[in-house]
Amino acid sequence: MSVISQVILNADEELRYPSSGELKNIQEFLQTGEQRVRIAATLAENEKKIVQEASKSLWRKRPDFIAPGGNAYGDKQRALCLRDYGWYLRLVTYGVLAGDKGPIEKIGLIGVREMYNSLGVPVPGMVESIRCLKAASLALLSDADASEASPYFDYMIQSMS
Repeated sequence: MSVISQVILNADEELRYPSSGELKNIQEFLQTGEQRVRIAATLAENEKKIVQEASKSLWRKRPDFIAPGGNAYGDKQRALCLRDYGWYLRLVTYGVLAGDKGPIEKIGLIGVREMYNSLGVPVPGMVESIRCLKAASLALLSDADASEASPYFDYMIQSMS
C-alpha cells in the first residue's frame, strides 16, 4: 500500500485529518515519485535483458540446476524458471512504485516457500536467483536509483531465506 493510501486509511479509521507528520511523509513520497517511476520503467523496459543476464549468472553458479535431474533441466522447466524471474522482477517494480514493501508481501511472498517446497523446487536456489536478478537490475541503474531499488530485492531475499 502506498504512503498516501496508508495515511488516508489511518486517518479515516481514527476519524481525523492527516497529521502534519503524515502530510510530510506524503510530501516526501511525492518528491521521490519521478525517481520511482524511472526505476520501474527501466526495470520493465529491460525485463528480458535482466532475466537473461540473471539466468546466465545463476546457471554459471549452479550448473546442477540445468543438468539432467535439475529443477531447470529441459526447455519447459527452464521456461518456467524464467517466467518466475520475470514475476519477481515485476514485484520489485510494484514495491518501488508504491514506495513500500507491502505489495511484494501481499502479492508475491505469502505462501511462496510452501509452494516451492510442494513443487520440489529448492528455495535456496530461488533465493540465489533473486540475488542474480538484483545484480543484473542494479547494473542498469544509476547509483542513486540502485540504492532506492536494492531494499526491495533484499526484502524478497530475506523473506524467502
